[in-house]
Amino acid sequence: MSTESQRSWAVLFARLVLGLIFFMAGFWKVFQLGPLEHARKYFLPFADTFLPVWSLWLVGVTIPFVELLGGALLLLGLRVREALIALGGVLVIVTFGHLLHDPLFNFSGHVIPRLALLLFLLWCPREVDWLSLDYLLARKRNPLSEAREPERL
Repeated sequence: MSTESQRSWAVLFARLVLGLIFFMAGFWKVFQLGPLEHARKYFLPFADTFLPVWSLWLVGVTIPFVELLGGALLLLGLRVREALIALGGVLVIVTFGHLLHDPLFNFSGHVIPRLALLLFLLWCPREVDWLSLDYLLARKRNPLSEAREPERL
């Protein structure tokens, strides 16, 4: 197996794992817990901070949908960069919220693993992700592009 195909597999596995983590969390928050209950349970406890309550409701109801959609896009390999940026925003919001109540919050179990996968995927060149819809659509739009033909994986 070539170095190029090994990179392609590494990107695929990182993208699928991160996609599953966010998709399943979003699915649970949207369809089982419910977006309003998510906001009530996880965001309204921050009403004792300087944050306006309306912003807690807005962000608390929105995040489950961002996680669901962002995770689905990662699983499909579609609009990967946009999905990663949106999910990175979720991680920043979660980090900020936890630090408001606990300046020494331990992020090693929740935020850091997700952030590591996200940063790895953002760092990798898009052309390496041969096993994505983004790659296939780019090749279809421009078949004579300089995108390399994937070697046998």
